[in-house]
Amino acid sequence: MPQIKTLFKVLAVALMFSIYGCSSQKVEQDAAKPNPFCLGNADLPQQLADLFSEVDDQDLLHEALGAAGQGKLCQGRVYQSAANSQITVFRAWNSTNANSKLGKWWAFQAPGGKISTFRADYEICYQWSALDKLASCTLKPGAKVVLGTGQSATCSEYLTYPVSDKQQVYISDASASVNDCKTFDGEFSWQ
Repeated sequence: MPQIKTLFKVLAVALMFSIYGCSSQKVEQDAAKPNPFCLGNADLPQQLADLFSEVDDQDLLHEALGAAGQGKLCQGRVYQSAANSQITVFRAWNSTNANSKLGKWWAFQAPGGKISTFRADYEICYQWSALDKLASCTLKPGAKVVLGTGQSATCSEYLTYPVSDKQQVYISDASASVNDCKTFDGEFSWQ
């Protein structure tokens, strides 16, 4: 009887390692394949196509991708800005946290329109940012970014943003990747 218990323990441990190995492999494969639940694409906008080259950086890509309900990116590709490029990136941020000025989430287009629409398009929960400041910076030549579309975000039991087709730019270390920043204040504008 003790031999059978030992055999079951060995089989259980082997099964656990097998399942763990398969789940680790799946994560790597998921980053390389398009997610059928994502909207839009991670292709560069036509006007920026000559200013970037696609590069392989799986660690950076994994850093930018998020599971359903967590925000981050649903899908993405890693790009590196070309030498002598002048690319403007924009970030809406929270003035009560000065460290958020050079956060990780950016866009190639300046935000406009209703704040509620911007929050929904970019899956920005109200708890994460007041969105009362805007930074406009130049991406340094040779900087790596992840371009992709937004993953769903659960902000509370009453508010969930679905996946979005709006492209976002993930910059892992903006303080080292951008310069020449200008800051703008949000103001009330009722219509």
